[in-house]
Amino acid sequence: MNQILGQSDNPVDVILADGNPIVLAAMSEILENDPRFSLVATSATAEGFFATALRIPVQVGIIDWNLPSLGGAKLIEILRDNEKAPRLVVYAEDSGDLPRLAMTAGAAAFAPRSSSPQKLLDICMDVANGKMVFPFLDVRELQTDPIHQLSRKERVMLDALSKGLTNRELAKELDISINTVKFHLSNLYDKLSVKNRAQAIAFFYSSRLALEQKGPDGIPR
Repeated sequence: MNQILGQSDNPVDVILADGNPIVLAAMSEILENDPRFSLVATSATAEGFFATALRIPVQVGIIDWNLPSLGGAKLIEILRDNEKAPRLVVYAEDSGDLPRLAMTAGAAAFAPRSSSPQKLLDICMDVANGKMVFPFLDVRELQTDPIHQLSRKERVMLDALSKGLTNRELAKELDISINTVKFHLSNLYDKLSVKNRAQAIAFFYSSRLALEQKGPDGIPR
């Protein structure tokens, strides 16, 4: 269910999505009472947010990580290659490695639900001004990680590649032609600075191992 709201030219335009109706109502009121923002629309689902974001371009989107039914991670992935998509702030419980997962997926910021509403609004302003905001994480480190620079299609390709699939199997798995597979693999190798699939797979697993060896705060265990 979506609700389209009024908007102004001067404040930062925002779309808000949360599966909890109480949180959705409370956050809507907070945003509407802050003159820095114009709440353009609300949604209770990832699909509703996606449809509205494509129809009404805004600067910032605030989403719950566990949005029904696609989920926050999938929503971020399908929006990240769209030039008109809003920059996304994940507003969720700060549990485990969630801030890093949100960052890796392509979000612009993570705001813990345990923080004050004012903190969330300040983070939204930072995001509107082009900043990335994540607690306890070195944003510069991930920005220089080649895997973070991959497009959504290239990430899917790398993940499928890590399963040991041949080009023909990759084409079938991703429902694309073998020539398209070769094209994406060539781009993938260039971005990772590797020469072949064996090196790409090794890079993938070494990067994942490095991530697993860090705690939730981003500090090596």
